[in-house]
Amino acid sequence: MSAKQAPRTGKSRAAEWFTPSRIAVTVLAVLAVVFIFENTREVKIRLLIPEVTMPLYLALLAMFVIGALCGAYFFRRRDR
Repeated sequence: MSAKQAPRTGKSRAAEWFTPSRIAVTVLAVLAVVFIFENTREVKIRLLIPEVTMPLYLALLAMFVIGALCGAYFFRRRDR
């Protein structure tokens, strides 16, 4: 059967769009935006010798990206 001939399951388009995984991702995205707006104060971070002042959310975002890259590297190495 082609996609045009497939029987309809009775679900509306809205029910097909609001899947549990999409709702979870939307909630996480909203929480991330709230987190960013709540953590805008400046913090001092010491990087070995220099001292850097930046918003807290940028420092946390940088650490998240570094952690994700390290995790992706080790995950790819384990698959080989």
